[in-house]
Parts: sequence; structure tokens; C-alpha cells
Amino acid sequence: MPEQIIDIFTFKKIKNIFFIFFGICLFIISNNNGMFWDNVLFASKMGNHLYFNSIFNWTIPNEFDPGHPPFLGFLLTIFWKIFGHKLWVAHLVMLPFIIGVFYQLFNFVSYFINGTIKQIFAFVLLIIDPTLSTQFVIVNPEVIIVFFFFLTLNGYLFKKNILKFIGLLFLSIISFRSMMLFGGFLLFDIYNKLYLEKKKIGSIFNFKFLLLYFLSSLPGLIYVVWRLLTMGWLQTHPNSPWASLWKVATPKIFFKNIITLIHRYLDFGRVFIFLFLVLSLFIFGKKIIKSTKNKQLLVLSITSVIFIILAVLFSTNAFGHRYFIVSFCCLNLLAFSILNSYFFKKKIIYTFLFLGLITGNLWIYPRTISQGWDATLAHVPYHSLRIEAINYLKDNKIKISEVATFFPNLNKLDHIDFSGNQQSFSKFTGKNKYVFYANVFNLTDEEYQILDKNYSRQKEFSKFNISIIIYTLKEK
Repeated sequence: MPEQIIDIFTFKKIKNIFFIFFGICLFIISNNNGMFWDNVLFASKMGNHLYFNSIFNWTIPNEFDPGHPPFLGFLLTIFWKIFGHKLWVAHLVMLPFIIGVFYQLFNFVSYFINGTIKQIFAFVLLIIDPTLSTQFVIVNPEVIIVFFFFLTLNGYLFKKNILKFIGLLFLSIISFRSMMLFGGFLLFDIYNKLYLEKKKIGSIFNFKFLLLYFLSSLPGLIYVVWRLLTMGWLQTHPNSPWASLWKVATPKIFFKNIITLIHRYLDFGRVFIFLFLVLSLFIFGKKIIKSTKNKQLLVLSITSVIFIILAVLFSTNAFGHRYFIVSFCCLNLLAFSILNSYFFKKKIIYTFLFLGLITGNLWIYPRTISQGWDATLAHVPYHSLRIEAINYLKDNKIKISEVATFFPNLNKLDHIDFSGNQQSFSKFTGKNKYVFYANVFNLTDEEYQILDKNYSRQKEFSKFNISIIIYTLKEK
């Protein structure tokens, strides 16, 4: 027995050291990755607004105000004030949360899986999910949200109410989606007590329960009330750049959103997890559901994101894979739990699932099919290629302002790399002399037709499956 205690203590110490070491390695290899996708807005623009004005000036200019609390921008500003307004500092902000995600996910795994070796393999199956692992190499609010969600969940599972309260407190203020996760966790809490712990409704909604959720929701409630009183709107206003995106979905768009939602859960190798779960339910049926812990994982995978799902299904705005990361984690762990309990040939099946997720990062769709580039590690070479392409333009004395490009590169250079360069690319009109194109941009069919017909390739930069092309307008 003493030897087992020593082994457990030693493992915990080594585990924590490894998490720190792994987090630092990720920081070292990714600290030059520029702002990417929506994070140009949530990290850079909102952060710059606070940095150059006031850290407490949460009234974002209308031209780029998405309505969300500028929580990430707030953290970035604090670090920029201390270490300087640099790109690597933005990645430094992510480092403690990345390490925290490792720690919380392992604790999450340890509650559902017994045995150190099995816990390690289960943990690996979670963190290699392409959508989650991609967040570790870019500056984004998702890592922060995932950390506080699993801090909340682990506080609940291991009966540490202080951690649960802290997690909920921050979920209520990071973003509107983290607020939805707050609501989703509340549903799970109620379901777990009502149907799994068999408690009566009266005993669930007691003073302590209501007080905890009320107090932890105060930051979010205060923010929402403040915005409504001072701005008069939450998500969009008539002149908002996103006003056309946030409308009630028509039946046709609603059906399209369902297909898109299913795709998000199957994309980037997760189809193998899904097929395994369906096959397992078909073979073992009620045996799987009889397990309380399996039932908890299944319910959590749904309730945690139920409000996010409802929001995206009934709106016209596009939605990303990263919205459902906590659900992916629950389903991946459920798959491992089922594999561990009911299957022979565990190593072969685990290898199949592992390779399925890893190789999900190699999924590159034809250029006419939009892809969630901020949810796959396949996009990573773009960051260094972008720098090469910009240097090429400088060397050839081509002004940045004369070069057209597309989202997410249609911003000031400083908004992406904090280089201090205030030059900005131009919006593509089809008549621009030069075009900066990368296959990580999702263009319309019409834009591709114009490029193919009216432009010729002047220079191409490629690495792995990612390429950047400088186009020049053909002479008539």
C-alpha cells in the first residue's frame, strides 16, 4: 500500500511537470502564429481598443463591436501593459490556460476512467481532437472557455463547490457562448440530481443551490443589463457589420443548419468516433446506457451545448466547430469508456480511433467547399507562408494597399502580427492589379471564376497542403 501511494504521488508530480513542459513547447513553436480567423476581432481589435484607450473601456466602437464581452482583450491588455504590445505576449496569455486545460481534462478523465495507464490513453484521445488541439497554437477565447467549463465540471464531480463557483463565475462573462455553456451546465446539474441521484425537485432547488447559481451569474447579468441600458442592443444593431447574418432562419436555412451541425460533429476525423459509438449502441444497447457514468457523459455532451445548438439552428449566421469542443471531449471520452468496458482487441480499435482523429488534420476539401480552417492544424503552415508572401511583396516594391485579399487577411498588418505596420490590404473587386490568395480563405464560386479567368499567377508559396498565391491582373 505505501508503495502504491508513492507511485500515485510520483505520477501526479510527473504529470504536472509534463503538462507545464508540453505547454511551454507549444508556446515556443506557435508564438509567431498571427491572429487568425475570428480572433483578429476578439483578440486583436477588441484588445487594441482597450490597450490604446482604457482597460475598463468596454464600450467597443460600433464598426467592429460583436456584442460579446471583451474578456480576452481585457487579459491581453493587462499582459501588453506589463510585457509590451507584442505577438508573443498574446500567446503568453494563452499559456496558463493551455496548461490548465491539460490539468482539468485529465481530472475529468480520472473521474470516469480507473487506472493510470488507461487514464493517459483516454486523455490523449481527448487532446488530439483536431478542433481542440488547434486552439492550443492560436490566440483565442476557446481555450479559456474550455478551461473554466471543465474547472466547473470537475468542481461538481469531485464535490468542490468553490471550484464550481469560480468556473461558473468566469463562464458568465467570457462571451455569449460561455454564458450558454453556463446554462447548459445548469441543465446537466439539474438532470444529474433529478434522474441519476434520484433527488426530489424540492430538495434540488434549495436556497444554497439557487444562491450559488445567482451569485456566479452576476458578472454576466451585470454586463447584459449594462449593454442594454447603455447601447440598447446585445448582438447586433441596424448598422452592424453582422446585421445581415443574425436573422431568424427560414425553414430552408434551418434544414441546412441541421446538416451543417451534423457535419461539425463528423468533420476532421470525428466520423470514426461517431461510427464507433453508433456501432457500440447497436451491439450492446441498454448495457451501455445502464452505466451511470456513461449516461452522464452522453447527457453532458448534449446539455452542455444545447443552448448553443438552439441558437445556431434558428439563426442565419454561420457557426464553427469550436463552438462544440466540450461536447466533442465528452463524446471522445464516452467512446473510450465503452471501448474499455465492452470490447476485445482494445489496442487495435484504439489505434484506429487515434489515427482517425490525428489524420483528421489532413482533411483538405476542394477549394469550392468552405472549410473550418480555425478548427484544424492543417492551417498552421499558413502563418509562416503569409510572412514569406508579404516579404516578397516588399522586396518587389509592391504596395500592400494595392494588393487585394480576403477574410481573414483583410485587416491591417498590425492587427494580425502587432508589427506596428498600419498598412492594410484592399478588398477584392475583381479589378485589383494584385491579389493575395491562400487556400485557407473560403471564397465564393464567383470569386474563384474571376481569379481563374482574369488573373495569372505571379508567385506561389507552398508548404505541406497549404499554399499562398500572388495573382496579377491579365492585360487586355
